Amino acid sequence: MPYLVREHLYIGDIEDAAKILQNGSEEISYILSVLSSASISFFSEWRSEMVFPTKEIRKLYFRESKQEEVLEGDKDKKKLMCLVEYAGKDLKLVRMGVPLRDMERENLLDYLDVCLDFIDNSRKERSVLVHCFAGVSRSASIITAYLMRTEQLSQEDALESLRQSCEFVCPNDGFLDQLKMFEDMGFKVDHTSPIYKRFHLKILGDSYNRGERIDSSQFGVDPGLPAVADSSESSTSPNETTKLNPAYRCKKCRRVVALEDNVVEHKPGEGETCFKWQKRSGGNLFNSSDEHECSSIFLEPLRWMKTVEEGALEGKLFCPHCDARLGYFNWSGIQCSCGSWITPAFQLHKSRVDISTL
Repeated sequence: MPYLVREHLYIGDIEDAAKILQNGSEEISYILSVLSSASISFFSEWRSEMVFPTKEIRKLYFRESKQEEVLEGDKDKKKLMCLVEYAGKDLKLVRMGVPLRDMERENLLDYLDVCLDFIDNSRKERSVLVHCFAGVSRSASIITAYLMRTEQLSQEDALESLRQSCEFVCPNDGFLDQLKMFEDMGFKVDHTSPIYKRFHLKILGDSYNRGERIDSSQFGVDPGLPAVADSSESSTSPNETTKLNPAYRCKKCRRVVALEDNVVEHKPGEGETCFKWQKRSGGNLFNSSDEHECSSIFLEPLRWMKTVEEGALEGKLFCPHCDARLGYFNWSGIQCSCGSWITPAFQLHKSRVDISTL
């Protein structure tokens, strides 16, 4: 039996959802399924004797380089974000399926916006059931984020409030960490935030360490392309004050290789404690007292970094226009001159670039 969390908002498990899909409901008209597969076939595999008619409404995909939704026909589609369909008896229910596994390394943050919008819109019409397989971790994480955003609650307070309605909910530790990031970003998923950038780098690093191929679709847009420059110039109306965006240019040919928005900040002098990664043994060590200012900047991986896409553990970074050496990358990490250990690291030497504004 689903548990009522707020007016028109329920939490439950796959059995609760299956019963509603099979028999209908006088109260619930919307279902948010957070399972390892977005397809309704997951239900049929779980209970082969049950039949679940559906009619697809739409699919949305990630364009991972921009973390935005794109329609199914987009040639750059990479990974399914969600499936929306009419489902159940007489196709009177609207179900959104989101493919998310209950694993600590799963990227919950990138699914939050579409899930929270679905809950919000559904509650304006009738009631919505949010469920995962057991109703313990994934569905609890989504509803906790929803309470955080709508009621401006901290992660701890939102989870405690949810437990007053359903006492056995228990998001996994990875999801709890991401919900804390969600709180620190002001109850939104801000892809320009240093918090998100560090998280995204960790996701890429985890993928690399599992032996997965990291292609350029997961990298940031090349800031030196005309389309990027044009969009930055046209984003401000004539009556608005133009915000100057610092840019890093190759010192040899003046080609833009990074913007300030691409920089991943780190805390000076804290070594590998800046990130929860295991530092490699060996290598040159720096004392934070030796240099007061970092001699390098560290970036998110960008599409012009072809040597990174080739799959090597480490290598040099060259200017995409003149082939001048600009820096170095290493998936296992690089120690900055200030003493901080950044992993994975995509480093530009300040001596090889100039700073200007766009």
